[in-house]
Amino acid sequence: MSDFGFLNTHRTWEDWCGMLLGALIAASPWFPIQDRPGIGGHETMVLNTVAIGLVVFGLSQLEYVALQRWQEVATILVGLWLIVSPYVLGYSGEGFLRVYHTGLGAAAVLLGVLQLWQDWGLSDQDMLKHGQ
Repeated sequence: MSDFGFLNTHRTWEDWCGMLLGALIAASPWFPIQDRPGIGGHETMVLNTVAIGLVVFGLSQLEYVALQRWQEVATILVGLWLIVSPYVLGYSGEGFLRVYHTGLGAAAVLLGVLQLWQDWGLSDQDMLKHGQ
C-alpha cells in the first residue's frame, strides 16, 4: 500500500508551484494556439488576467514567508473568479483562452484546497515554523 504522507504537510515547493501558477496565469493572454491572432479589443480581459496572476503570485509569496489560512482561502476565491471570468467578462467564445483560464483557475483552486486542508489543524506556532 502506498503512503501519501507527503501530502499531509504544507511544504515550500507548493508555494513555489503557486508562484509559477501565478506567472502562468498572468502570461495566459499571450499563450500560443489562440483562435485569433492578437488580443486587441480585450483590454478588460488582459487587465483581469494579469491582476489575477499577480494576486496568485503574491499570495504564494506570502505563504512562503508567513503562512496564514486566509491566504489559502483567497487563492481559492481568486481561482474561482478566474474560472467564471470568461463568462462574466464576455470572452467565453474565445475557445482556447476559456480553456486556459478554466484549467489554470481549477489548478489554483486545487492548490488552495490542498494547502488549506494541510494547515487546518495546525496551531499558530506551527504555522509560524513553515519554511524553517
